[in-house]
Amino acid sequence: MRTTTAPTIRLKDYTPPAYLIDTVNMLVRLSPDGTEVVTTTIVRRAKGTKVGTLLVWDGDELALQAITLDGQPLDDHHYTATADQLTLHTPPKAKTFELTITTRLAPKTNTKLMGLYQSNGVYCTQCEAEGFRRITYFADRPDVLAVYTVRVEGDGQECPILLSNGNPVESGKLADGRHFATWHDPHPKPSYLFALVGGKLDAFSDTFTTASGKEVALNIYVEPGKAPKAAYAMDSLKRSMVWDEQVYGREYDLDVFNIVAVSDFNMGAMENKGLNVFNDKYVLADEDTATDADFANIEAIIAHEYFHNWTGNRITCRDWFQLCLKEGLTVYRDQEFSADQRSRPVQRIQQVRVLKAGQFTEDAGPLAHSVRPAAYKEINNFYTATVYQKGAELVRMLATIVGAKAYRKSTDLYFKRHDGEAARVEDWLGSFEKAAEVDLTQFARWYGQAGTPEVTVAESYDKAKRRYSLTLSQSVPPTPGQKTKKVVPIPLRFGLIDRSGNDMAASSKSAMVRDDVILLDRKNATIHFDEVDHKPVLSILRGFSAPVNLAHRQSAKGRLHRGRYDTDAYNRWEALNGLTLQELVKGSKKRAKGEKALLDEDLLTALAETAFDETLEPAFRAQVLSLPNSQNVAQALGRNVDPDAIFAMVKDAQKALGKQLGRGGLTLWQRLVEEQAEADDLAAAGLRSLANTLLPLLTLAKIGDAVSQAENQFDTATNMTNRMAGLSTLIYAQSDRKKADAALDKFYKRYADNPLVIDKWFAIQAALPGSAGLTRVKQLSKHAAYSLENPNRARALLAPFAAGNLSGFHRADGKAYAFYAQQILAIDAINPQLAARLLTLMNAWRSMEKGRAGHAKAALQSIATHPNLSRDVKEIVDRALV
Repeated sequence: MRTTTAPTIRLKDYTPPAYLIDTVNMLVRLSPDGTEVVTTTIVRRAKGTKVGTLLVWDGDELALQAITLDGQPLDDHHYTATADQLTLHTPPKAKTFELTITTRLAPKTNTKLMGLYQSNGVYCTQCEAEGFRRITYFADRPDVLAVYTVRVEGDGQECPILLSNGNPVESGKLADGRHFATWHDPHPKPSYLFALVGGKLDAFSDTFTTASGKEVALNIYVEPGKAPKAAYAMDSLKRSMVWDEQVYGREYDLDVFNIVAVSDFNMGAMENKGLNVFNDKYVLADEDTATDADFANIEAIIAHEYFHNWTGNRITCRDWFQLCLKEGLTVYRDQEFSADQRSRPVQRIQQVRVLKAGQFTEDAGPLAHSVRPAAYKEINNFYTATVYQKGAELVRMLATIVGAKAYRKSTDLYFKRHDGEAARVEDWLGSFEKAAEVDLTQFARWYGQAGTPEVTVAESYDKAKRRYSLTLSQSVPPTPGQKTKKVVPIPLRFGLIDRSGNDMAASSKSAMVRDDVILLDRKNATIHFDEVDHKPVLSILRGFSAPVNLAHRQSAKGRLHRGRYDTDAYNRWEALNGLTLQELVKGSKKRAKGEKALLDEDLLTALAETAFDETLEPAFRAQVLSLPNSQNVAQALGRNVDPDAIFAMVKDAQKALGKQLGRGGLTLWQRLVEEQAEADDLAAAGLRSLANTLLPLLTLAKIGDAVSQAENQFDTATNMTNRMAGLSTLIYAQSDRKKADAALDKFYKRYADNPLVIDKWFAIQAALPGSAGLTRVKQLSKHAAYSLENPNRARALLAPFAAGNLSGFHRADGKAYAFYAQQILAIDAINPQLAARLLTLMNAWRSMEKGRAGHAKAALQSIATHPNLSRDVKEIVDRALV
């Protein structure tokens, strides 16, 4: 039974558990409609807990079948069991005792995909954050760590593979065609890391030898017939293991490491100790079915979940308020891994694009919250961009402030001090304070304050004194529940570029300056640089060294100079991208008034020059030519957004750039296509990224016969990256809808039996702009292949529509908002967690012009007033409307 109310959980109210659990022995007899779970725990009264204190454990839609204490059945008056709680009224006086609980589950009908459920006939679990209580009554909190031994029984035909956490102990046959497997995990873990899998699965297997010489068996389990598509995931896993040993000194600690890929999963993946469960879209890949972006995501997510073995599993979080401690740190680790595997500048640009599109928007809206929130109602709603992406940026800033050597020394101390513990942010920062000998009292504010700081930069130059001065100030706008903000330390990497395009060797006596970093640790500051021969061009916030908005009135001439010469690749990109964004914002405002607007000619020239600059890697040039999209412009405008004016301005800017590239751009595209065949995988991906960025620009500008080139690329492509690029160009960059629809039909027929590719088919159409967008999405929502019960399929249609289709979703008549609200309510009845996450995509509704904002508010209110909302959705909609 769902409820519309939920208590507010506050960090300040944290109390240690009254009872701890030393060991857990589970017997799980799998059955679609009647799985029996017998859980025997050795319970220990915590130090300081009075004898007779009630034992209160969590449940969620459970029905107790039996309960025994120290081997003896309990009478009803000794306990109370409801669907969501078990209370033991008279716990034993002994310090330790044995409690055995039997529950019965129906995995087949568990559409919430939390606890134990079935995905295409495969039994699997998802227990983070509070799913274990859907399996058995338990102290389901991250600060209760226990050693687990699990015996899984299943039908030999239905479940030939039986897996759980840790190392395999025993297996054998049972009566009636059933069999069993016993697993033991010697490392104490919280219940959210419990995992179990049973089903018909094929394995892609390999081994890995650790730095100390231990051989580890590696297995990736997938649906039958799909094992070859796990090859890249396995390669990514092995590279992750090597990297973690070399960069962090962390070896793997079990005899086996198993990954299971399932098709129904609420998240990307889950780091369960020794048994990661993945959404199959982040495991299965080959060139015919996965794009270069898919391969990059698989690499990053495989690494992320593996890195959790130490930052999340061996050291877990004391309570869910500390979620950033494992997620932010592990995101930073996987970002650095990807940067080492690929192009570091391009990776950083892509990371910042994601950060600004998601987390900055979150920080600027009604759902803003701190990296470590002070309170929550439903913890599933705090698996957010702020916790993950901004949390990673905080780790990056720490690494910048203390330097690489001190960072490694500090993380070594953190692992040494807290291995096997449930830690807090204070423990993390304390390790840095000790090892790096720094005071992080002020830095800790980053964890408690919501909102994106704004850094204002002003420059002056005294020719007579040869002195260049920077005046810096910081501020943070008010956010819900936080009107007043305190100063935080902000590391700003910088450089001073001379007239020839070289970095100046400028020095400053300010204590705020260390090498190439200014640490802005006060509200206002002026920094002087002496012996500067002429006014330099300032390059600040290099590498995006802090998650801030920069208010720097640098001239277009200065930005173009940086766009040509900046030695920091990120800032070179930012100079041109930022100037383009300025122009698009300015032009969109004019378009909204019915005036004409075009991109500046000097900017178009600089962009085209970059496209043809062979000294730059193709993937970087592709990033430069990927102009800010409609969502970026809307975010920069901030209020009174007119989506139609923005869309028109962005499309015309792309067309203008295509014309600027001209025949030379078409020649470059043709050469890039030819070179792909001879390049290695990573180089070919870079060539494809530039070629496929050029193609729609040239098509929009009608350079040569670009439409035929797109058709030919779609028809003859030997990989999904090029095929999708050809299809996308046909859909968005030319006006012949018949050709686009014919290509879509051909694509569907070719891949109809591949769900992950059909997800792409849904997603690419959901982004169809303008009034046609809603019509197409409504049609697709009735398609035979569409299902609200599969998270991947629902996200494939609804997320690109709401998050990536500004003109289609934010229609002036509000009809798309009303449709979306209906979809959210339908999903909420099936999978509240998925519904809540999709609902957050309406976070920016207040930034729309008055009419659209009114329609959006009405749609949100229709959700808020619906009876029997889940706790997940109710919390999000209430916060969105505050």
